[in-house]
Amino acid sequence: RYVVLTTKHHEGFTNWGSPVSWNWNSLDTGPHRDLVGELGQALRESNIRYGLYHSLLEWFNPLYLADKQSGFKTQDFVLKKTMPELYDLVLKYKPDLIWSDGDWDAPESYWNSTSFLAWLYNDSPVKDTVVVNDRWCNNCSCHHGGYYNCADKYKPGTLPSHKWEMCSSIDKLSWGYRSNMNIAELMDEASIIEELVQTVSFGGNYLLNVGPTKEGVIVPIFQERLLALGRWLDTNGEAIYESKPWRVQMENSTDTVWYTSKGPVVYAIFMLWPRDNVLELSSPTPSPATQVTMLGFAGTLKWQKSPGKGLLITLPYMLPSPLPPQSGWTVKLEGVK
Repeated sequence: RYVVLTTKHHEGFTNWGSPVSWNWNSLDTGPHRDLVGELGQALRESNIRYGLYHSLLEWFNPLYLADKQSGFKTQDFVLKKTMPELYDLVLKYKPDLIWSDGDWDAPESYWNSTSFLAWLYNDSPVKDTVVVNDRWCNNCSCHHGGYYNCADKYKPGTLPSHKWEMCSSIDKLSWGYRSNMNIAELMDEASIIEELVQTVSFGGNYLLNVGPTKEGVIVPIFQERLLALGRWLDTNGEAIYESKPWRVQMENSTDTVWYTSKGPVVYAIFMLWPRDNVLELSSPTPSPATQVTMLGFAGTLKWQKSPGKGLLITLPYMLPSPLPPQSGWTVKLEGVK
């Protein structure tokens, strides 16, 4: 429900006509188009929230390299490049989210992050709606921010107390586009679904990256993965969108069953179809009023109390198919504790 575009990565090229990036931006060269503006308009027409990724540092910028050489005692790069760009992005495009990056070299006193964030939350045109991540200085990650990224592909072992987001990439070796990638280096549909489910059960948002080609095309293999995830969410989205973590995140005996909840309703999402068609859940406590259904399947499912604790659910009979079944199914539990 939100898309984040890289407005500028660490090499400094801006995907809009940044007034402080003369000739090294998408309006002056390359496509001669304002990519940040065009994508924003398309997303807003589709009612999708718009996030802007922006790198604080630039690997090759002489101003940045000089500041670094001074031990970050000078701030020429921040005052002439980073901050003017951030203010320009906010005033011009009014983003719903700012995804800051490139923070790790220098402290807040160099980046001027707090004064920018104070303006953002008090005086900017998006002050009441904007959300930011946690990459604003070299000791910020996982400590300060609207939500935490902590690290790329971060997976907490226990339920975090602060809202967080897991950023991952379909290409396991890159966040950009590689023309020489091969299929074994890409996440398959099942691993993407599993990563999403695991993230959401721990209260996180899932941000899945694809690198477009230099022509701005999302290649067919990435399209195929994204569309497969979309189809899965068409059926199972009820257990994902607007859900909250339950008292248990995963089934003790296995990491193939994950839980989410919405009010009194509990969702158990299982990654492997049990051989005997019976799903055993030991965490939920059933009651006489318990009702079990399966998302994408009409009618209720039969269940009985487990000899130990929990319940045994008889799943719908699935016809044998030459293709392995899709990954991840959801049972909806009502009247359980």
